[in-house]
Amino acid sequence: MASTGYVYDERYLLHQAGTWHPERPERLKAIHQRLVASGLLDQIVVIQPHEAPLVWVETLHDRDYIERFRKACEKGQTIFQSADNGICRDSYKIALLAVGGVLAACDAMMNGQINNAFCAVRPPGHHAERARAMGFCFFNNIALGARYLQQQHGLNRIAIVDWDVHHGNGTQHLFEEDPRVFYISLHEDPTTCYPGTGRKTEKGRGAGVGYTLNIPMAAHSGDAEYLQALKDKIIPALTEFRPDCLMISAGFDAHADDPLAHMNLSRQGYQQMGQALAQFAQEHCASRMIIILEGGYNLEVLADGVEDQIRILQSI
Repeated sequence: MASTGYVYDERYLLHQAGTWHPERPERLKAIHQRLVASGLLDQIVVIQPHEAPLVWVETLHDRDYIERFRKACEKGQTIFQSADNGICRDSYKIALLAVGGVLAACDAMMNGQINNAFCAVRPPGHHAERARAMGFCFFNNIALGARYLQQQHGLNRIAIVDWDVHHGNGTQHLFEEDPRVFYISLHEDPTTCYPGTGRKTEKGRGAGVGYTLNIPMAAHSGDAEYLQALKDKIIPALTEFRPDCLMISAGFDAHADDPLAHMNLSRQGYQQMGQALAQFAQEHCASRMIIILEGGYNLEVLADGVEDQIRILQSI
């Protein structure tokens, strides 16, 4: 019987961004330990990732950029392109493994092994642009997954909802001219939060105009504001777009207890957002829904959030 998939591999812990860095291996350890302790791990399908073939990574990232990243890791450099992008010798291969985890989830879903999936992968991806690493991100995991669903599995329209507290500039950048991928982002106002993009006026370009929806939230917004935006803007926009699959860039850093932003979402707020989007996927996407980990730096909040979202996925 098809069920919910979970992408995880201990090799994801090998990526070391620096002892000072908030995007640390302990994030995934906390998630996995929670799933074991709660018994949830025994109820889901564990999906083994593989290193993504370069032919797929090159669908959205420049070959020269990929090679520069590979060489930086091979040489033992500790930073790639900007100070926030800490790396080690293993980072290139683990970044490929993160993409490959998402591709494996896509395959399992489209082959009927699972209905939906949560991908506990790192490094994260939504800030990565075509030839630029940003915000702890090197390859854009969710964007590559969307392109793979289109090109490998023949899906036409993909919707990406990004609720990370930071705007997913990379995902927007990669798809802003593509009317087949609808990118929707809820994020802290770019005037007060990294990376400074994601204004309401950014709606796409060329054929993609109207297929980017940015919803910047005032600092200290909480459950009421997020859920109102979901009800009034996101669900109606998704309904009109009629996606074949719904993908979520799931950062848990808009929580009130997260150290890197200024928002006030609660555990219950994340639950309600997940439930609303899962209901949409059940009704309009044949339950096809893939959630991919982005940010979230309070370990307890992160474990709570991932456990809750997996339970929600099980319900559809």
